[in-house]
Amino acid sequence: MWTIYLKELLELIRDRKTFIFTIVIPVFAMPLIFAAFGMLSSSMFKQAREAEMAYALFGQEHAPALAQRFAAEPSFKRVALANPADIRAAIADDRIKFALVIPPAAQDTLARREQTLIELHYNSAATVDVTRKRVMAVLALENNALRQQALADMGLSAPQQRYVLDPVALLDRSTANKREQMGAVVGGMVPYLLLMVCLLAAMYPAIDTGAGEKERGTLETLLLAPVSRTAIVLAKFLMLFTVGLTSALLMIASLGAVLAFGGHLFSGDLAQVVRSINLLDLALLALMLVPTAAIFASILLAISIYAKSYKEAAGMISPLIIVIILPTMVALLPGVEMNWGWAMVPLTNVALAMKELVKGTMEYRMLSAIMLSSTITAGLLLALCRWWFNREQVLFRS
Repeated sequence: MWTIYLKELLELIRDRKTFIFTIVIPVFAMPLIFAAFGMLSSSMFKQAREAEMAYALFGQEHAPALAQRFAAEPSFKRVALANPADIRAAIADDRIKFALVIPPAAQDTLARREQTLIELHYNSAATVDVTRKRVMAVLALENNALRQQALADMGLSAPQQRYVLDPVALLDRSTANKREQMGAVVGGMVPYLLLMVCLLAAMYPAIDTGAGEKERGTLETLLLAPVSRTAIVLAKFLMLFTVGLTSALLMIASLGAVLAFGGHLFSGDLAQVVRSINLLDLALLALMLVPTAAIFASILLAISIYAKSYKEAAGMISPLIIVIILPTMVALLPGVEMNWGWAMVPLTNVALAMKELVKGTMEYRMLSAIMLSSTITAGLLLALCRWWFNREQVLFRS
């Protein structure tokens, strides 16, 4: 068995494609992508909040206080337009980001203590609507000033004004710290990346060790060797398990290096999460990948053994990516939290546990249930794969 195992590994090491997917991508590409995405997103959001925003304003004489408030914003720059008919073209040409049109009756309406409507023209076809949020922030200041003035004219004191505006107010006292809040978001990405790498790294070797040997005609030669079929299955399984697990562990190690030496590159709440993840958390992430890699290796080997050709195996294995996406999506659904019930669900339990580790709220007693259920699942799948390999109609189906 070990001779076959070493033979399979040697063939993989000589394959450049396998080397790239197993070593290069997990060690270099994925951590770099993760770090670059974190820094880029932080930079882009900060830039969007603070970037100079050109705007046009029509009818400022009808609401001079509001016009003055927008003019006082250091990140807003007013651009002159001839008439409101030019607004659409100016936004399309990126000469302005938004335009405000104040109606002629605005001042009289406000003087009568009645609501007035101001038109906001902007391009709302954006994933994150920064323009409207920034305009509403300025408008909220003006609305607050008008409300306070109106209530003061009625003879209400400051406490009475607060009562009229908000009779009951909420004072937030969150029991979750910054790591838990930010970790709930970041933790959803970690299991997706690790499980995907673990699967993809073993995918191509799996196709080659089963369907590939059928195409090359070497499977028959291997079956004639004085080795039991159980030993052949175990050797191929261990090879796929080694490749998948090694790839995921290398990614964890490289991510650990990024956290240890590149933590200063992150800012804000994300930086606090990065600094909070310790060596024990990374070790537990690696531990949970052991049975997960065994599950993937068993499934991939079973499919590759069944396939008649390399092309058919690739087509049958590709949908497995959905199997990885669904458990991670379930872990992000509202109300789905780590408990003894979810700890028994394969893959989803690992995704939930990884999220809890990043958040720093892992209930360590549940690790035993997670490892036990995942190990039992891997063992059953391996037994199914062994039974599959002993069927002649599977190995030599036409």
